[in-house]
Amino acid sequence: MPDLILHHYPMSPFSEKIRAVLGFKQLAWQSVIIPTVMPKPDLTALTGGYRKTPVLQIGSDIYCDTALICEVLEHLQPTPSLYPDGQKGLTRTLAQWADNTLFWAAMGYNMQKPGMTELFANVPPEAVKTFGADRSAMAQGLNRPRPPDATSAYKSYLRRLSDMLVDSSFLLGDAPSVADFAAYHPLWFTRAQVPCMAGIFQTTPEILAWMDRIAAFGHGQMRKLTAAEAIAVCAGSTGVTGKIDEYFQDDHGIPLGSHVSLCAESFGSEHTTGELVAATRTRYTLHRTDPRAGKVQVHFPRVGYALKLEATS
Repeated sequence: MPDLILHHYPMSPFSEKIRAVLGFKQLAWQSVIIPTVMPKPDLTALTGGYRKTPVLQIGSDIYCDTALICEVLEHLQPTPSLYPDGQKGLTRTLAQWADNTLFWAAMGYNMQKPGMTELFANVPPEAVKTFGADRSAMAQGLNRPRPPDATSAYKSYLRRLSDMLVDSSFLLGDAPSVADFAAYHPLWFTRAQVPCMAGIFQTTPEILAWMDRIAAFGHGQMRKLTAAEAIAVCAGSTGVTGKIDEYFQDDHGIPLGSHVSLCAESFGSEHTTGELVAATRTRYTLHRTDPRAGKVQVHFPRVGYALKLEATS
């Protein structure tokens, strides 16, 4: 098992998704705490521009987006599985809904004035202002539900999830899948980060019991690492740790070896540029060089990301 380095921060809901998966799979990992807002110079030295949280590092391979990180962890530790046989398509589809539609309804509810007040109770006003400006910049062009609409949707989604738990311990049966962890993390934020807003769970006790079952997996075996140490791991890597799939799926008319950019299609659309060295059915891989991190391979999922050809000088 290679060393797993997770770049994250404690209150990040998507980081909690991966921390919970690491606990489910009982994996050892190293924790690098990153800033909650830009600039993030140590992180972007590895990613080339991508700034969302979390990021998984294995040597000089950098994996962006929790959907891809879950796939990587599944490959490294196949059991217990995040993708049960016979339900692989269903689990991925439900997880994608949870990471997007459910997440934005939950956050629209969570970040109302009482939640914001509790979340930032001990934070200086200027830092709160900076956080708000940072998230507004990330959300440019994103159509987010207004708080009353988000509240209505969140209540409906909680009832639907609760219905799925009436006769089973987890959303799709007696064992958890990636769908459980994707649905868990925005609800975890409500319960753990803004508990003044957690009254919304009172009518769905099945949800609270299910959340307790997920939380019981823990977070695996964690030890701390500094950002400088993580960058040194990347720079000192003797070769790529992620095997490049030779299969090439070309949907853009962009050949391998081209200078390209990748960015998220919606929230947090900072660009990463580099040489396109792989484009498989499920992911893109860019090769880039950083003065501190050395040669880096940055991996993105296909779904949710836009690939563009960049002009070369």
